[in-house]
Amino acid sequence: MYVCLCVGVTDGQIRDAIYEGCCSYRDVRAATNVGSQCGKCATLAKQVVRETLTELQATQASLPYPVEFTAA
Repeated sequence: MYVCLCVGVTDGQIRDAIYEGCCSYRDVRAATNVGSQCGKCATLAKQVVRETLTELQATQASLPYPVEFTAA
């Protein structure tokens, strides 16, 4: 689903940015330009970032040896 129509950023692209090392909305914004035009998408983009980071933390908590993410 498109999150940012101005720049054409999807929720999948936001998730991919997180899987590639982004650890915050600020990082995702720098990597994808989401929310850089009119800003109406910022709330939804932040929600996708929050949900994805929460899912990653839950996945890591269930691993016997959590994987460390490094910034790309």
